[in-house]
Order: sequence, then C-alpha cells, then structure tokens
Amino acid sequence: GADRGKGQCDGTYKYKTIFHCKKDCGVFAPFSRVRPVVPSSLSPSVPQAAPPAEPDHLTIGDRVTFFLDDHSGHGMVMDLEEKDGNQFVHISTDTDENGKRGGEVQVPLGCVIKGEVLSADSEHMDTDTSSMDPTVDTHPMGLGVSSLVEVTLASGNSYGAIRWIGSLPGREETMAGLELVDGIGVSDGTFKRERFFSCPPGRALFVKLLSCRPDSRFQNASANHSETTPKNEAAETAHGGTGKLETVAPISMEQVNQVLIGRMKGIQGHCNSCYMDAALFSLFSCSSVLDSILFKSTEPRDAPIQQTLLHDIVNPLRSKGFVEGRQIMKLRQQLQKHGYSHSFTTEEKDPEEFLTVIMHHILALEPLLKLSAGGKVQESYCYQIFLDQNHSLVLPTVQQLLEHSFHSAGLKLAEVPSCLILQMPRFGKKFKMFDKIIPSLELDITDLLSEGPQQCVMCGHLAHEECTDCFKDPVFSQTGFKLFCRTCSSQVHSHPQRRSHQPTTLETPLLGRGVPHVLARDKLELFAVLCIETSHYVSFIKPGPKSQDWFFFDSMADREGERDGFNIPQVQPCPEVGVYLEMSPVELANQVPRDMKGVAKRLFCDAYMYLYQSTSMCLYR
Repeated sequence: GADRGKGQCDGTYKYKTIFHCKKDCGVFAPFSRVRPVVPSSLSPSVPQAAPPAEPDHLTIGDRVTFFLDDHSGHGMVMDLEEKDGNQFVHISTDTDENGKRGGEVQVPLGCVIKGEVLSADSEHMDTDTSSMDPTVDTHPMGLGVSSLVEVTLASGNSYGAIRWIGSLPGREETMAGLELVDGIGVSDGTFKRERFFSCPPGRALFVKLLSCRPDSRFQNASANHSETTPKNEAAETAHGGTGKLETVAPISMEQVNQVLIGRMKGIQGHCNSCYMDAALFSLFSCSSVLDSILFKSTEPRDAPIQQTLLHDIVNPLRSKGFVEGRQIMKLRQQLQKHGYSHSFTTEEKDPEEFLTVIMHHILALEPLLKLSAGGKVQESYCYQIFLDQNHSLVLPTVQQLLEHSFHSAGLKLAEVPSCLILQMPRFGKKFKMFDKIIPSLELDITDLLSEGPQQCVMCGHLAHEECTDCFKDPVFSQTGFKLFCRTCSSQVHSHPQRRSHQPTTLETPLLGRGVPHVLARDKLELFAVLCIETSHYVSFIKPGPKSQDWFFFDSMADREGERDGFNIPQVQPCPEVGVYLEMSPVELANQVPRDMKGVAKRLFCDAYMYLYQSTSMCLYR
C-alpha cells in the first residue's frame, strides 16, 4: 500500500524475529494505540440485516463509528432496539447529510463499531513511524496519544495535546510529540526532516514523555478540595452498586474557585443541549432549594430518571465540578422514551418546558407557586411576567416587573414560595421588551402576599387598606404596592387628584397591642439567572453575598476539533457585574451594551429566567 517502506524493521525486535515482513515495513506499537482502518469500499452499499448480537456491548452515551452506503460517520448512541429480530442503533451524529451538526440516524448493529475508527481517506493518523520499545512506552499517570497535558518550559507552563509517542533518533528516552495551543513550538510535526505527526507550523514540540503531566486546567478537583470535602468522594464511590443513597452538598462560595472555575468545568454541552445544561447547572450547582426532587418517592418507571439526575449529574457536578455530555444525553434519551417529546435528543427546547416535564410529569413535585386571584388559588412551577400596554417602565428592576405584572393581572401570592422561577417579558426568544433589566438581588414579596400583616407605606404602622389606583402615582415610590393605615389613607385620598380612587380593605390579622412599627419582611434571594442570545442559553450563578460573587457558565464555550471533536464547557468569575449593579439607573442606562466589560452585557441585556429562593421555606419544602 501507500505506507510500504515507512516502517523501521522487518519484524525483528532486539535481534529476535517476532514476525516476518519486507524490510522497513514493520513497526512495533502498544496494542492500546492500534486502531483498525476500514476502507470505504468494504462498507456495505446497502445496510444488511445485522447478525445476532448482544446489544449490551453498546450503551447509551457511547461514542461510535457507523457505516452507511459509501461513507462512514461518528456520533453518540441514543438508543438500542430490536425490530423483526434485528438489532438497530439510534445515533446522534456529529454531522448530518448536509455537513451540519445535529443529525440522527438508525443503523443496523452490524454497521456500528464502538469507538472512533479512521476511514481510509482520513487526512492523517496519530500512528508511530519510529521504532520504540513497547515495554517503556507508558506513563505513570496513564498519559497517551490525545491526552491533554502541560509541560514546564523556560518561558513558563505550556499546554497542548500528545500527538505521538515513541523513540527519536539519538534519544534513548521515550519521547512525546506535542501540539501546543500557544504556538511556541518549533516545527509542524517533523524532527530532523522526518515526519512523526502533522500539525500547523510552529505548534509541534518534542519532549520526554515523563516531562508531561495532565493539564491542570482540566483537572476535576484540586487536592485541597479533596481534603476538605471527604464526603464528596464517598458519594462518588458509593454509586457503583452499593445501593446507598448518598448526597453531595451544593458547592459553597469557599469551594467555587477550587471545584468549579476553569475550562472543562460545569456541564458539557452536546447537540442542542444548552437549555438543559444551563437549567441544571443553575438549579443544582450551588443551591439545594430543589434537592427534594432527587430523593422523593416516585413511580418505578420514573426511578431511572431520578437516579440519573442524582448520581450521574448532580453528584458529579458538586463533587468534581464536571459532568460529561453523555450523561445529559442519557437523561434526554430517558425523557424521550417517556413519550413527552420525540425530539428531546436532537432539538432545542425551552428551559421551562424541560423543568415542567421533570418536576410535574416525571417526579410529581408539588407546584412551587400558588397564586391567589379572585379568591381562587392557581398552581404553577414557573411564572411568566406579563405587562399591560400602559406601563411606564424603561429600565426596570426584576422587583418592578413582578409587581407590575401582579398588579395588572390582579394576582397575589397565596403563600411564600420556596423557589420562585420568573420568566422575563419577551416577544419570543429574539425580541426583548427592554434593552436592559436590572437584577434585584432580593425580592421583597411582603406586599404580594394575600394573607399576613402588611405595613403602611407612609408611617410604617399596620396597614388596613390598599389602593390599586395609587400604584402608578409618581408621588410614591416606584416599587411596592400602595398600602395605608386608615389615618394615612384618609390623608392621601383627600387630595383632589385622588378623591376618585377606591381603596379596598385588607384582611388584617388580630395582632393585639404592642404591634411593632417595623413588621418582618418576606424576602427571596437571587441565586441564578438564565440568559439567551441567538438561541444559545448560558447562566449566571451568585453563590455568595458580596457584590462581586458572580460566576458565568457556558456549556459550549469552546470546541476541540470539528467533526470528531467535543464541546468544552467553562465556568469563569465575572466580578464586573457587581460594578454595574452599583451604578445609578441613569449611569446604567447610558452604558452601551457592546462596550460593557466581560460578560456583564449578557446578564443585563439577555436575561431569560430569574431563579430566587427562600432560605427559610426551602428547609420545609
């Protein structure tokens, strides 16, 4: 073939004949690095009936190579099924027939190979062309071809991927050929005019294999974290057949930098999964407000979904700071099997659709929100903010949006919610009602409750009346319902412009004498925000009380490779958000979105869903 004469021997190793071949046609390599090359001419032109085989060899989430007609492709297993005695594999492909990502095919089991196999027309192969000693071609930490590594050079640490391992002329040590990401290499994969692998010019560097170490940027957790959180590791090992129900606490503010920050952190995106990645990361990384759904009793048919959510997603996210994309695909496949949607594994959904399926249809969680309207109670899991056409808001806060929505719809909260999920007012995903929305770090819902003592906005005493006509009066504060004690109500409505107002009487509880002037306020705290831009969801979390305690997550922040590559999720601190929150409304309104620092623009301009929690009520729900 074309590679004849590119070997290093005739089948002899250390003067011992291992096999026979022509001169310079033999090469020794570790078996673990040998991959079959299947010529395209050998792939069946028409898919044939698969021979009897056990589908257990493949599992949901496996990376595979499949052969159809005259081409091959790569993808991820979504399902295994039997039709008319033949086994078929449903595959989420890296590219569809048009060369775009996100396709889906059904292939006979006999046309599928586990792992990624190179076709005969591949551009290059990461194989060795120099003689090497199979007994020493190992690394104590298991590094091999395609491992992401770092090395220390005179200029500092450099990062890259191992593209070749073997022996170089004149060197006894096992060497590694690296493709560096920072472009400080010395060649394009050649050494002394002999090619060992291919990469862009100035990116290749040959070093001792033992000089390489795993890329610290992609490590799951630091040694310090493993020392301070032994329960997390115990939880990870417990899910291996012990049957014990282990829990991992949410990541605290003190642990975020150790566990969660960096590339290859968070939840890895794959095939339009960003809506699910952002929602799960927001809900479970640093908050336990909805942990009850992970442990509540459920129907036997729904138990696998709950187990996947707990053991394969939430626990790894909290203990290691990283969840592989195949685990999310596994969850999506389980949801699709339940029949709620035939496109859960391929198409993008809305976060609220996914959350409703999980909380209501699958795990039967009690509705998070109970609304009172006209004496009747309505239940929901999320609340979509609607505004009337006569609103005067220009640069609103979330507090103002919620109050205006409740006011126009005549709603009240029947009780304090443990978790409040608010959808921002938009005209679809692409059209926003406001250029910017100011995050409210706390939501004061005291005035929104249908029961309980209320406070007069004028004097602070117990309120007895509410005036909806005064709500938009510019004389009063821009936030809060307009509640008055009898004395203040009489004075306010004696003004000629307010004599036509019709205050309503509140149901005032009997508190007796000695009622304090300042009543306790019911407040919810912000812990996450989902944002959308050009149909791509990302999220912000706020695990700490300081203004700079903001972190940004993108499940598809970067990508390694193209057809056969993978997405790189990333979590990064974004303290710049705190700077903008401290600005006055006028200053913030004058900020040009494209000139805002860091990722702050995405929070203020692209907010889709706000997540709030009650630190007291979540203990009982």
